[in-house]
Order: sequence, then C-alpha cells, then structure tokens
Amino acid sequence: MRSSSDVPFEQRWYKVLDPDRSTTKSSAMKTTMNEITFGTEFLKEFESEIKATRKCLEPIPESIYGWKPHEKSMNMGNLTLLVADIPRWISHIIDRSEIDFATYEHFQLSTNEALLKRFDENIEGARHALKNITNEEMEQPFSLKNTGKVLFTTSKKESIQSTINHWVHHRGQLTVYLRLNNIPVPSIYGPSADEGSY
Repeated sequence: MRSSSDVPFEQRWYKVLDPDRSTTKSSAMKTTMNEITFGTEFLKEFESEIKATRKCLEPIPESIYGWKPHEKSMNMGNLTLLVADIPRWISHIIDRSEIDFATYEHFQLSTNEALLKRFDENIEGARHALKNITNEEMEQPFSLKNTGKVLFTTSKKESIQSTINHWVHHRGQLTVYLRLNNIPVPSIYGPSADEGSY
C-alpha cells in the first residue's frame, strides 16, 4: 500500500483543496506548470508595461519632436522613437541572436500615427518571440555589434531582462519630457498629478 508521501505533491495538494478532483486534472495542472518558461515569465512583465507606454506615446505632437530640455539631452522625437522601438530589440535578440548598429533598420520619424503603428508592430513581434522561446534557447548567446565588431556578448535571457529595464528607464525619461511640455502625464504604477485615479 502506498503512503501519502509516495503520492505526487500535486495530487496531495488537490486532495486537500478539492477531494473530488481526479488524477487527470492534477496531471493537466502538471503539464501547465511545465509550460512555464523564462519567456512566458518575461512576457508577463512585458505585458504589464505596454498600456502605460502607449499612453505616453499617444499625445506627443510632431511639432515638438525637435525639443530637448538641455543641449546634451536627446530630443523629444528621438526619445519617443527609442521608447517605441525598444520592444523590437527583444525579437531581434531572440530570432536573430544579434543586433548590429550598421545594419539595424532605423525607422524614420514622420507622424505620431506612423510611430504608434510601428510601436504596435514591435509589440506583436516581441510577444510572438517571447511566447515561443525555450529555456534552452534563453541560455544561447546574443551579441551587440558595430559594423561586425562585437561590443559585448551575453545570454539571451540576460539581454531580454536588460532590454525591459532599459525600456522602462527611457519611458520614465519621456514622462519628464511630457511634464516639461505641459502634456498630461498618464498613470503608470500609480496615479499621476494629471490622472488622479484609474
């Protein structure tokens, strides 16, 4: 006769919460647990940042793309493009294993509508890549290059985490630019002075 310690943890856990659950159901949960990957975990973090990021991009008029707060600062247009384009880096990291500054496709600023379309396309590309990458592929190398010269190489996992952090950092910078141009700052992790509630 089997002791309770011989029964898989998932089955014992189900028996406590719901005695009527079958072994089939516990097996289904086990399968679901096994499907959790670094990619799906990064995707959760990525998804949580999308709505607020788009809200930061939506109100910026083309007329202030040349504005910058200091002579050493990036101008509004380039910062806006950077925030819209960083998600594209994720699909390049996963699908191409490298980014070379010399060959990376640079989007040309024109209208806010075109920029938002580019952003949405970049988001979909990153989503698809994160959903499909395996943990084994996450450990493979990614290299940043300039005209073929390797600047650095890290694992894809490290590069994706760094890219998401980089994206959030520049979005924060963009909110300061919004404030300095009297453009309402959207709620991000909590209410802003312009959006008092959700």
